[in-house]
Amino acid sequence: MKTENVSKGITKIASFLIALGPETSGKILKLLPEKIIEQVSYCVANTSQLDGTVQTDILQEFMEIHQGQKYIAQGGVDYAREMLESALGRQKAEKILDRLMATLEEQPFSFARDMDSKILASVLGNEHSQTIALVLAYLPPEKASDVLSRLTPEQQINAATKVALMEHVAPDTLKDLARVLAEKFSVHTNQNGVSKAGGVKSLVSILNQADRATEKTILERMDEENSDLAEEVRKRLFVFEDIITLEDRAIQKVVQEVDRKDLALAVKGSNSKVKDYIFRNISQRAATLLEEEVQYLGPIRLRDVEEAQQRIVSVIRKLDEEGVIIITRGGADAVIV
Repeated sequence: MKTENVSKGITKIASFLIALGPETSGKILKLLPEKIIEQVSYCVANTSQLDGTVQTDILQEFMEIHQGQKYIAQGGVDYAREMLESALGRQKAEKILDRLMATLEEQPFSFARDMDSKILASVLGNEHSQTIALVLAYLPPEKASDVLSRLTPEQQINAATKVALMEHVAPDTLKDLARVLAEKFSVHTNQNGVSKAGGVKSLVSILNQADRATEKTILERMDEENSDLAEEVRKRLFVFEDIITLEDRAIQKVVQEVDRKDLALAVKGSNSKVKDYIFRNISQRAATLLEEEVQYLGPIRLRDVEEAQQRIVSVIRKLDEEGVIIITRGGADAVIV
């Protein structure tokens, strides 16, 4: 195996993926960061064969680490230590826990990622909204939206607003919060330097995975508390480029409703994928007229394009709210019946 320029960790990931086989490893590989994918792919490509003993050891190590993570999520570090020692002996148990704790310290509240959402929401429901917001901001969007949907409407709007307004979190704040949660989760979080979490982008990521009822409740309450913030969130929930996710009938309805000049401006500043999708969903005559209007515009300012695209997005969101079309998001309303 030619791995002179590849770290030991990358080599182990590559070996693990080879052991899993192409179908499963392909699904895992696409979830990794681009830089890691390149390194792992290089390592896999330069591996001619994998020794059977090595393959068994890697899979066994993965199972042990995975089991340790489950134990921590179920009962904390002390519980995990007790269960691992019982199954593997003290020395091996400590070795596994050392690896797990090193991983947990890299990202605040990582322990919550594998926790059952119901349990996590139940525990966080007793915490201050700022605490809830911090934990949500560090969770993957899909997990955070699941937890958010299980909170009370009051907790949802308070936490959502704080996530959106959150910028930099002082390390001392994270450490203090870790001490408060330590008794409940048995995990201490250490963070050096200033940590960036939350913000409107973070909240939008969460809401894009949430069901429609949760999104609506949060935005309506946010309108009452901070209308400017609510509008900023709405603008980012569906961007013009997302138009390609609409069904053909939906985009046809949108084209009928929007101003023709706005459509021409929006198309002129769009990428080829968006342009092709729009032209594919209008008649030949309409396509010819639109193309002529786009050409007639000549050079235009980017700001004019963005404003036209935003006006079209407003029409899309209005039609969605009226039930005329459906914007498919994550969560329960991603299912069309």
